[in-house]
Formats: sequence, structure tokens, C-alpha cells
Amino acid sequence: MADAALRLKSLVEQLLGVPLPLRIRAWDGSQAGPPGAPALVVRNRRAVRRLLWKPGELGLARAWVAGDLDIEGDFYLALDLLSELVWERGEDARSLVQMVRDPEVRRAVGGLVKVAGIPLPPAPPREEVRRSRGHLHTKRSDKRAISHHYDVGNDFYEIVLGPSMVYSCAYWPTADATLEDAQRDKLELICRKLELTPGQRLLDVGCGWGSLAIHAAREHGVSVVGITLSQEQAAYARKRVAGEGLTDRVEIRVQDYRDVADGPYDTIASIGMAEHVGADKYLEYAEDLHRLLKPGGRLLNHQIARRPQRDESSYNVDEFIDAYVFPDGELAPLGTTVTQLERAGFEVRDVEAIREHYGLTLRRWVANLEVDWARAMRLAGPGRARVWRLYMAACALAFERNRIGVNQVLAVRTPDGGDSRMPLRARTWGA
Repeated sequence: MADAALRLKSLVEQLLGVPLPLRIRAWDGSQAGPPGAPALVVRNRRAVRRLLWKPGELGLARAWVAGDLDIEGDFYLALDLLSELVWERGEDARSLVQMVRDPEVRRAVGGLVKVAGIPLPPAPPREEVRRSRGHLHTKRSDKRAISHHYDVGNDFYEIVLGPSMVYSCAYWPTADATLEDAQRDKLELICRKLELTPGQRLLDVGCGWGSLAIHAAREHGVSVVGITLSQEQAAYARKRVAGEGLTDRVEIRVQDYRDVADGPYDTIASIGMAEHVGADKYLEYAEDLHRLLKPGGRLLNHQIARRPQRDESSYNVDEFIDAYVFPDGELAPLGTTVTQLERAGFEVRDVEAIREHYGLTLRRWVANLEVDWARAMRLAGPGRARVWRLYMAACALAFERNRIGVNQVLAVRTPDGGDSRMPLRARTWGA
């Protein structure tokens, strides 16, 4: 009799102490759960073993990446329901000690062991980063982390990002605008905030595939040095620069920000880069940018922010993101970032929160990936494609639900005399 889904549903509800809002469809064809709800497809017993050996987010992630788990129906709704169930139960979630002491929980775990079969731990998917967590954010470890994330293949990123090849939050005039128009508007917004003028030197820290460097040089007549730790990004960006006829004004380097020694620059842009720096290195990062900037020069720092915790020492990096997406990446609250910039000597002049814009951006990236799903799997492999679909869709929801945000912080290296060279009403940005 095919009853694996019903058994799993009953055991999971017994374990969690709440009704399961998703349907379950099991490997034997059985189904159980609310009619019309998205279905969590448990393709084999190995999925259950993964969760038994690694309960919580990492076990779910491993099962998803390996293809042992899937979702049928509304993908975003399913992730939203899972998020509330697994990640956000907060005060209602029982501690591990309480759960182990609970005879009902022990019976539920025993039932899952019987369903799963011999409970040997399956090997993690090959897409998972394997490393010791000794010395973080050295030049060597940062280069490895960047390579893991960005050296996936430029063809794959072309699918996800579209023609703009901009991998950071777009700036949407309306929700129904094209992704390319919204990304162009974001690049122009950055240039206006920096008040670029012909002949200036711009340092683009974490330049990606060269989109900002090209836009700034072509539209505003500046000379740009773009730095990245990704060999694949650099090769792609250089080819684009040559195609635009801008090799005399745009230089793309494979270089760590700590090794840039040819300042001062008139302006600096750090767009989606600071998330890789790490809390322990952030002040050093800010001080390096301050050193590289001319007195009176502007910095535009575009950075994802998390919500502050009551006890900041309890902050842990998201397990799935750390293992599969951004190794060693860290998010900081906005206030912490502003404080560190000020400690480094910057005067913070403007903060613009554009959280809703990232939800729109991520949904377009997910749509791009889903439209060309078969080709994406061929280029990056099924596991990597699944990582990206889950990561981007889950992040879209996180931005939409105000769990994380993204901000553009405009700062100035104000001279000792106090002249910031900022207009009295800066928010027009020269428009």
C-alpha cells in the first residue's frame, strides 16, 4: 500500500508540533496534505536521511541541490510557507534539548528512521563548499570564495542577468519596466550621485562584468579602473570594453582592493562588493577606500543589509548561502555600515533604501533562469542551476518581507576645512 506521504506528513507534524501547510508527494506516488497547496516532492528515502543527519536548513538545502527534494506548484508560495515553518518560528520553536527530551519527538524521529531505511549519511552534493573555517577574509580565501560564486561560466550569467550583465539591484521606474531599462537607470543613478565629470578617475571596486565602468566612461567621459578577483569576469569585461572602443579609458584588473596603490581617485563606487568583506575587515576596507579617495571625493557604497539583532554576537551566517552561494559572505545592519564608514573618516551624506527594487530584480532573474532552464542546466550543471533558482527566489521573498534590505550610502572624504562640495539640495542628483 502506497502510504509514505501520509506517514511522512504525520511524523513531521508530530516532530514540529504544527500542521504542515504543504502537500507531500512521496517516492511511492502517494500524496497527503492540504488540497491545492504547493507540493513538497520527496523523490526518495535519501531525502529523509539527509534531514535526519542534518536537521534544518542545511539538510533541506542538500536534498534540494541533489534533486532529492523538489517543489510542484507555486514556487514562491512554497518557499514562503517553508520559511515560516523552518526558519522563522522564533520564540515558538522548541530548543534542541527540549525536543530530545520529548518522548513524542523521539518517537517521531524513530518513525522517520524506519521510513528512511538504513540511516547512513549521504555525501553532500559536489556543489557544496568544503573548507576549514580557520582564517577568513585573507586575500587567498577571498579569491577562492569569489571564484566559487562568479566563475560559474559567463554564458550561465548571461541567461540569468540578461543583456545588461549587471549583478546588483536594479532601480525600477515602474514595476512593469524592462530589466535592462531598470539596470541602466541604476547605473546612471550611481553616476549622478558621484557627480561624474569628464576627465575624472573612477575606481569601481568589484566591477563584475564591466557594466558600470563602460557606462561611466561612455556616458560621462571618465577614466575607470575596475577591479575584480574573478578571472572569468575580468576576461568578459575586457572583451566588452574593447567592443565599445573604450580601452583607452577603462582598465579591468584582477586585483584585491587591498593591493590598489595608484590613488588618489576622484570617485569610488563599491556596488554589491562590501558583502564579501566580512565584519572583522570592514573598517580596514573603509579605511582603504578613504585612503584611495581625493579630499572632496565621493564614495557610493551599494550594500545589502540585515536587520540588527538584540545580541549581535549571536549572528550566524545563513547555512545555505555560506555553503552553496557566497562562501564567507556576511551581512551587517545599515547602522553598523554607516558607523564604520564614519570611523574611517567619511562624512555620510545620503542613504537611500531601495529594498523593494531588489525583490523586483530577483524575480526577473528567476524568470530568466526558468525560461532557459534546460540550457542553464547544461551550462552549469543541474545542481548549480537548482542552487541559483532557490537562492534567488528565497532572497526575493526576504526583500519583499523586509527581512533584509539594500541601501545606497553616499559618503564624502570631506576636507578639514569642511567643504563637502555637495549641493544644498542633493537629492535631485543633477536630473
